[in-house]
Amino acid sequence: MSTTPEPDHVPEPLWTPGPERVARAQLTRFHDWAAGAAGAPAALPGDPQGSYDALHAWSVREPEAFWRAITEWYDVRFGAPYEAVLADASMPGARWFPGATVNYAQHALRPAEDPARAAEPAVLHLDERGSEQQDVGTLSWSELSRQTASLAAELRRLGVTPGDRVSGYLPNIPQAVVALLATAAVGAVWTSCAPDFGARSVLDRFQQVEPVVLFTVDGYRYGGKQHDRTAVVAELRAELPTLRATVHIPLLGTAAPRGALDWADLVAGDPEPAYEPVPFEHPLWVLYSSGTTGLPKAIVQSQGGILLEHLKQTGLHLDLGPGDRFFWYTSTGWMMWNFLVSGLLAGATIVLYDGSPGYPAIDAQWRVAEQTGSTVFGTSAAYVIACRKAGVHPARDHDLSAVTCVATTGSPLPPDGFRWLHDEVRADLWIASISGGTDVCSCFAGGVPTLPVYIGELQAPCLGTDLQAWDAQGRPVVDEVGELVVTNPMPSMPIRFWNDPGDLRYRESYFEMFPGVWRHGDWITRTSRGTVVIHGRSDSTLNRQGVRMGSADIYEVVDRLPEIRESLVIGIEQPDGGYWMPLFVQLADGAELDEPLRDRIRAAIREGLSPRHVPDEVIAVPGIPHTLTGKRIEVPVKRLLQGAPLDRAVNPGSVDDLEVLRFYERLAAERANSRP
Repeated sequence: MSTTPEPDHVPEPLWTPGPERVARAQLTRFHDWAAGAAGAPAALPGDPQGSYDALHAWSVREPEAFWRAITEWYDVRFGAPYEAVLADASMPGARWFPGATVNYAQHALRPAEDPARAAEPAVLHLDERGSEQQDVGTLSWSELSRQTASLAAELRRLGVTPGDRVSGYLPNIPQAVVALLATAAVGAVWTSCAPDFGARSVLDRFQQVEPVVLFTVDGYRYGGKQHDRTAVVAELRAELPTLRATVHIPLLGTAAPRGALDWADLVAGDPEPAYEPVPFEHPLWVLYSSGTTGLPKAIVQSQGGILLEHLKQTGLHLDLGPGDRFFWYTSTGWMMWNFLVSGLLAGATIVLYDGSPGYPAIDAQWRVAEQTGSTVFGTSAAYVIACRKAGVHPARDHDLSAVTCVATTGSPLPPDGFRWLHDEVRADLWIASISGGTDVCSCFAGGVPTLPVYIGELQAPCLGTDLQAWDAQGRPVVDEVGELVVTNPMPSMPIRFWNDPGDLRYRESYFEMFPGVWRHGDWITRTSRGTVVIHGRSDSTLNRQGVRMGSADIYEVVDRLPEIRESLVIGIEQPDGGYWMPLFVQLADGAELDEPLRDRIRAAIREGLSPRHVPDEVIAVPGIPHTLTGKRIEVPVKRLLQGAPLDRAVNPGSVDDLEVLRFYERLAAERANSRP
């Protein structure tokens, strides 16, 4: 199933941090402090790998000591003290820091209290129209704090109280950040969708949580065009009966609709900041699963849990701090937007880009990194591969001297992606391939600034995360493929799903296979060197002749071919006991799926993986379906090919192009009609 190296073969690292970089990493300083103040094992001089392994082992063996150390290292402000760190370690149902009160927004805006930093930029923002340095907008820490305090005061005047839901139908703009922080400041619960979501998709999400306020734009710019959303907004207002107020942000210059409040009026005040102290487990926001096979899961995460998890993740794992500029290409409909905003917790400047990832040219994201002086640049693995195929030369065409780390997520970064970043950006580049999920709004495994980077591998499991690979019997395996499980609670795990009596759906989602242990639904390999390899979703596993295979391994080989834009592989159990494994390919412009190309595809798979991975058929398709956040859809296509009707196989509002799925539905019907 996997291309994981054999345990007796030790590959050479692609990149190793130098001694100076290791010494100045926040992780190193935290480790040294924790060894003296929190009972952590001492670092091993000259052995960053051994040091990290020891620190990680302590963090999962002694979770109370570790998370207490995080609160002390980052000087977390508790309004009321906690009675215990982890009063109950059950999953689900873990109880973190009972008795404590906190406020996420207060911590995100702490630099505004420092006279030496108040005038520094907290937010840099630009859209597709900005091609020059002067086109980058700035929001200082003091201005971000003032707008947040003003908007929070207005929300209170509107009757918004702790626990009320506040929604945003907004692109990746500064107003969205202010709205989130103001919502958190009053103890309300934030939830958002990007404006490229249609009305049905938004209502599938927002109607579950019944918001009392809706922040919205009149439209957005994408791909060089303006997209009017006034009709969608009118439909949302009509179909959300719990709304007390709609706040209009005139991104395209349209006047506020009847009855809506104007954004500018709500952020014009200058009151003293006021942060509601809420219980540690109080909801901060609701995120949503893709919802491809039903209503999206409404995932509730806590103020305190996200605060601690993101302090650890941004500070220790991404090494962010004051002076850094943190850019991640994302939208408000993806958890990475929430994670990007949490860059503020580390005191870093966050970079917001509102626009297409590839307009006016495929190198658009590299241009943004250059214009904003980004030090940590996050993107998708798919974007990296698209740049490689398009012959983009980032370092040749852009000044990327400020970039110290390129981080990727969304899907596994294939080996070619690692090599391309190393060759085309800089040899001394930290490549942080990360893997986690909306479910925890964080990473299970990913970047560690003190460790080497190996091609095709994530550097290590994250601190405080007891990440293991388990076989079907629930036994840990090393250097073998297994189910991704987490055996201890993380503070950012959902406190619940919204409208889920008895936590039934929550338990079904993660705890059915291994009771009391989080099973995420990915195939991974934990290597004997401590690294992690992601092989793709286990719920869409390919299983030929009893051998399980990961679809991501096949995509890595096939999508490398210049004639292939993207591919999708499905394994289907046949009624006669057989197994049909077609490979669908979307061709690059000008390419034709003739027999020579089919032969090259089969040969590449056979040589790069194994004969078992070679598909039964290679079929050209007009497109590959994705979720609204850009992830390939495998399970609904499998259901269509098994004969399920489209409306039973997928939630139509959860996919990027329903017409693409109709092709697979027609293909299934044709195959059914052709059977004897």
